[in-house]
Amino acid sequence: MAERIAGPEIERLIQLLARLPGLGPRSARRVALHLIRKKEELLGPLADAMAVARERIMTCSECGNVDTSDPCTICSDSRREPGVLVVVETVADLWALERAGAIRARYHVLGGTLSPLDGIGPRDINLESLVPHVLQREIREVILAVNATVDGQTTAHYVTDLLAPHEVKVTRLAHGVPVGGELDYLDDGTLSAAIRQRTTF
Repeated sequence: MAERIAGPEIERLIQLLARLPGLGPRSARRVALHLIRKKEELLGPLADAMAVARERIMTCSECGNVDTSDPCTICSDSRREPGVLVVVETVADLWALERAGAIRARYHVLGGTLSPLDGIGPRDINLESLVPHVLQREIREVILAVNATVDGQTTAHYVTDLLAPHEVKVTRLAHGVPVGGELDYLDDGTLSAAIRQRTTF
């Protein structure tokens, strides 16, 4: 058994940091040491920001985004396309689309994907409020911006079936060659999708 190398407070900081995505025990130790060395510049302000976040950040009851207000900034924005709803798996996906600035629509965050193998069914993600969301907002088009994984596509098919009885256009993101991509570096699945979804030049 390894001997403790620091006090319990530092060990707890390392353990908590190691739970963050992308940080293992070694990376967590490096981050903890950096924070401790920059105690006044980083550790204090970070602790304050996290305390404020804990108190003020909430989940938007309309779309599932996280913000300091409910409804969130996006749902409150009257300049958004009122008839378009983008369905995403996670808040991280929503933020990625917003960073890209490709569309100014409203969102619906599922909070995951259907995964029968993992026992994740329709009741385990935010599907129940989708149809009411579409009907109340008089949505004309639902864009399925889910990942091109098996679970993502399973979820996309389920959502399409869910919306079939209603007069709403359902579209999905194009799959294929990324901008700046070289064919030699692409995987077989991406190349196959690009060929199947080819368009007129």
